Amino acid sequence: MTRVVEPIARGLLRAGVTPNTVTVAGTLGVLVGALGFGARGHLVAGAVIVTIFALTDLLDGTMARMSGGSTRFGAFLDSSMDRIADSAVFGAVAYWLATQGNHAGVAAALLCLAAGGLVSYVKARAEGLGMTCNVGIAERTERLLIVGVGGILTGLGVGPALPIALWLLAAVSIFTVGQRMAHVYRQARAAEPGGQG
Repeated sequence: MTRVVEPIARGLLRAGVTPNTVTVAGTLGVLVGALGFGARGHLVAGAVIVTIFALTDLLDGTMARMSGGSTRFGAFLDSSMDRIADSAVFGAVAYWLATQGNHAGVAAALLCLAAGGLVSYVKARAEGLGMTCNVGIAERTERLLIVGVGGILTGLGVGPALPIALWLLAAVSIFTVGQRMAHVYRQARAAEPGGQG
C-alpha cells in the first residue's frame, strides 16, 4: 500500500492539499456511501464507496508524516471524523435492516455501534491518563471489514450474511473492550504504590 499511497500523498501536498482536508473529505465520502447508498439498500455500492473513502485514513496519515508529523488538532480531527463515519455506517445498516423487518439485525447493528464507541473510548481515556492501550482483536479497520463483507454478501444475495457479520462483530468488539480494560487495569496496578511489577 505504501507504493500506492506515498505518490498520491506527495502529489496532494504539492497541490496544497492538507492532511486535515483529506480527513474531512474521506469522512464525507463515507457518509455518502453509508447514508446515500447503504441505507437505501444498495449494499454493494455502499460497501465499495465506504471502503474507498475509509482508505483515506492511510492517506492523511502519510501526508501528515511527510509534512513534518501530525498536529494535535489533526490527531483530534482524525479521531472525531472516524467516530462520525462509524456512526453513519452502523446507523445506515440499522436503518436498512429495520426497513426489512430484521429486528435481530437492528439490535446487532446498535450493539456494534455502542461497542465500537466503547472500544475507541477506552483507548482514548487510557491514553489521556498516561497509559497505553494498543491491544485488542477488533480495531476500526477490522470492524469496517467485517461489516463490509457482510453487506457485500447480502447485496449479492446471501441473505443472512449481514446480520451474522454484525453479531460476530458485536461479540469481538465486546471482547476487545474487555481486553483493553484488563490491559489498563494491569498497568494501573503496576503503577500504584505497592502494586505488582
